[in-house]
Amino acid sequence: MIYTQKERSDHMTFAIHTFGCKVNIYESEYVINLMQANGYKMVDFNNEADIYIINTCSVTNEADKKDRKLIHATRNNHKDKILIVMGCFSQLNPDVIDADIVLGNKHKSKIIELINEYKKNKQKIIKVEDISDTNFEDMYINRFVEHTRAFVKIQDGCNAFCAYCAIPYARGNLRSKKFSKVIEEVSELVNNGYKEIVLTGIHTGRYGKEQNTNLEKLLKELVKIEGILRIRLSSIEINEITDGIIELIKNNPIMAKHLHIPLQSGSNEILSLMNRKYKKEYFIDHVSYIRKEIPDISITTDLIVGFPGETEEHFKETIDTLKIINFTKIHTFPYSKRNGTVAASMPNQIDGNTKKCRVKEVIALSDKNEEAFYKSKIGNIYDGIIENRKDGKNIVITTNYIPVEVSDTIPSNSIVNIKITEVSNGKVLGKII
Repeated sequence: MIYTQKERSDHMTFAIHTFGCKVNIYESEYVINLMQANGYKMVDFNNEADIYIINTCSVTNEADKKDRKLIHATRNNHKDKILIVMGCFSQLNPDVIDADIVLGNKHKSKIIELINEYKKNKQKIIKVEDISDTNFEDMYINRFVEHTRAFVKIQDGCNAFCAYCAIPYARGNLRSKKFSKVIEEVSELVNNGYKEIVLTGIHTGRYGKEQNTNLEKLLKELVKIEGILRIRLSSIEINEITDGIIELIKNNPIMAKHLHIPLQSGSNEILSLMNRKYKKEYFIDHVSYIRKEIPDISITTDLIVGFPGETEEHFKETIDTLKIINFTKIHTFPYSKRNGTVAASMPNQIDGNTKKCRVKEVIALSDKNEEAFYKSKIGNIYDGIIENRKDGKNIVITTNYIPVEVSDTIPSNSIVNIKITEVSNGKVLGKII
């Protein structure tokens, strides 16, 4: 919504900090677009601003700690400024947040209205509502402030209720952006110069189930958009990767040769306790099939160690499973107790030191796998998109998500052909040809 000139704030500044996933990044970008469209000027979060916005994450206890720390510091350092806290932590803990405006995971489109209300009345506003309905809050972005790749949120909510996860309570039921609106948003982003589109959601693979459509149908339409270079999936469950999706990734160069597939555990007993909907054997077999069809694909994963009841035998089973699957990279997390979840009240909780040791072991395996995958690609040529990083380095992101460092100075968002020449000290080096 764009307000009248009288309601606009052309001389006011705002700063925003985002924790968490790509969905949060997308929603922050939406807020940035909305604020700027209504006359606010964006500044760095470390600078002085009239309004500070913190978009929170609550996926783990560590995420909650980061939220609390930044909220506390911002409030203390900027007592006379407007502080807005929104997102998952707000949705789950609205009454403990010391902020002027507390906004949950609904009505982010009303942030300007809420700011105007606060400026008028100077009374704390808590706008946190039930999110159990299936109405998708439409957000539309045609540009990104600080990103070369454009994220498009196509789905929200989750009905899986994995035993460890609080996200269904923070994000609500499954709901999807209308098919036509996804096509429209992606088309405009491509017209505005974005070469890669990352489709994101809380449970992306379930896109469209309530609309009598699905992710596969959406992808088949998106690859037809003129000018699009690459479509990447942010994450997808193993049992949602259809033969049609595999065929599309295999045969259409626009589809990124990369899948992020959460495993969470390599033990069937632990998977059952987690309420995950597959067995390790199915996961192994399906990944093997994907790799057979798409030999150059990179497959990454998420893993939780130290889940309640995870014995040394269970952990060894997980390590063995990881070695069989041979992921490119393993994003590893120690189990974090989330209040209200099934796992929080399970017996046989694992101590912190044991979790740390297990995380360390998995990270070592992940580093080894990642280096081996990169070295196996030396000499290969890929097309890629230049990202100019804040540290001054130019990075080419390949279709199979290899970050290749180049010495050439080339404008960000340029498309280049890159030859991987060397892997050294964890870095992949390449030459533009």
